[in-house]
Amino acid sequence: MDHPPLDSSANEDDLVSLSFSETRVLGSLIEKELTTPEYYPMSLNGLTNACNQKNNRNPKSELGEDEVAQAIEELRIKKLAHRVDLVGSRVPKFQHNAEKQLDLIKPERAILAELLNRGPQTSGELNSRASRMFSFDDLRDVEETLTDMSERSPPLVALMDPIPGRKERRWFHKLAPAPKIEDLESTSPVFIPSADKRLDEVGDMIEEFKELKEEVEALRYQLRELSDSYKAFRTQFE
Repeated sequence: MDHPPLDSSANEDDLVSLSFSETRVLGSLIEKELTTPEYYPMSLNGLTNACNQKNNRNPKSELGEDEVAQAIEELRIKKLAHRVDLVGSRVPKFQHNAEKQLDLIKPERAILAELLNRGPQTSGELNSRASRMFSFDDLRDVEETLTDMSERSPPLVALMDPIPGRKERRWFHKLAPAPKIEDLESTSPVFIPSADKRLDEVGDMIEEFKELKEEVEALRYQLRELSDSYKAFRTQFE
């Protein structure tokens, strides 16, 4: 899968550099687009909960809505996210622009989301974890995708130096400073794709329910105001 350079004069310095909160927000947006498209684009509340969810995140975070909103604004400036106002919805939603801005096809977005949300990983870990977002044929398919992403100009991913005592090298994304080997955990958490996907779906359903509840309450308030106005209007003719 060949890609044209992102820019004719591009080099590694041309890639945007993201903060931790921007990385987590972008990774969460891409993940939810692929795993639960029925709940995408996302509200600020839903996106905040996605950033702070306990599964599929390393390290875990406790970002506040103000921090997520600021990260969205920074991503907007970098053309990696934007606001969406949907017809019939009182709650603003947000979505990423990675597909267009970074020229990413679906399997590449799945891999990038995993690297953004969980940090450096081996190709085998990515093969297992990204399967909930895209169905790769096999490990070789994942490795070919990673190679394509690393050979672009500028490269989006790269291999870390070997970790002492480990055979496999880990891949990392280049949208933030390269991680240090000593900062990585010595072991990877156990991953159960089907269970994690169900947790994602349940969490998104809860957030969607909360948003609908807020909209219903707003409509009830408007209805009460209309009812009071109508009663006041009728009294003029009694």
